[in-house]
Amino acid sequence: MCGRFSQAYTWGEIYAFSQPLAEPESPARNQQARYNIGPTTTIDIIVKTPAGRQIWKARWGLIPPWHKGTAKQIKPHINSRIEGVDTNGLFKRAYVKNRCIIPASGFYEWTGDDKNKTPHFISAKDGAILAFAGIWERWRDENGEEIISASIITRDADPWMSKIHHRMPAMLHPADFEAWLDGSAGKEVLMRPPPELQEWVVDRRMNKTGVGDDDPATAEPVEAEMRPEPPVAPQGSLF
Repeated sequence: MCGRFSQAYTWGEIYAFSQPLAEPESPARNQQARYNIGPTTTIDIIVKTPAGRQIWKARWGLIPPWHKGTAKQIKPHINSRIEGVDTNGLFKRAYVKNRCIIPASGFYEWTGDDKNKTPHFISAKDGAILAFAGIWERWRDENGEEIISASIITRDADPWMSKIHHRMPAMLHPADFEAWLDGSAGKEVLMRPPPELQEWVVDRRMNKTGVGDDDPATAEPVEAEMRPEPPVAPQGSLF
C-alpha cells in the first residue's frame, strides 16, 4: 500500500541516486521539494531510454494505452500489486516493456480507525532516497495530448512494516537498478529485504490530500506530548 509519499531532494542528490542520469550534472536543476504527494498529481520517475537514464514527469495513477474517455473516467491505479503485476491486463504490458524507478524521500501510512486516523511517515533510517519499483504507460487524452502515467508496485509488508500496515511499496537496491529497468530481473528483486526504515507520527493535517505539500514541517515528527496512544494497525486496505 502506498497512498501518499514525498519527493524532497536536491538535484545533486537525485543525480547521484540515479547512477547517474544521461544529462550532465551541471547546471543543476531547481528541484521543487514535495512532502504530501497525492494520487493523480505529477511525480518524478526514472526511466531507461536509448540515451541513458532520464527523469520524466508522470501522472501518479496508471492509465492503460487503450483507455477510452477522459482521465477522470478511470480509477487512478496508483498501486499495482506484485501478485498480479505480470498477469493483470492493466499492468502486464508495462511490467514487461515499461519499468521505472520512483524515487521517494519517504511515504505515509495510517493506523487507527476511520474516525481517529494517525499518520506515520516512513523513510530510510540513513536518510537516503528510497527506490520504489514502478511501471509506466503512454496514453493520449481526448485532445490527443500524450500523458505519461505511473504506478508503484506494492508487496506484503516485511516484519518491521507489518506493525504499521500489511502492505508496503516494493523497494529496489542500487545493485538491481539496471536489471529492473532493462526488464531482465524478475519479481524476486521486489521481494528482497528493503533498506532499514524508520517511522514517526506526523501532524494530522496529513489526513487531507495535498495539505502542506510545499512545507517541510508536513513530514516532521509531532512533539512527544502530542503523540496519541499507539493505535492498532488496520486489517484492510483499498490498495
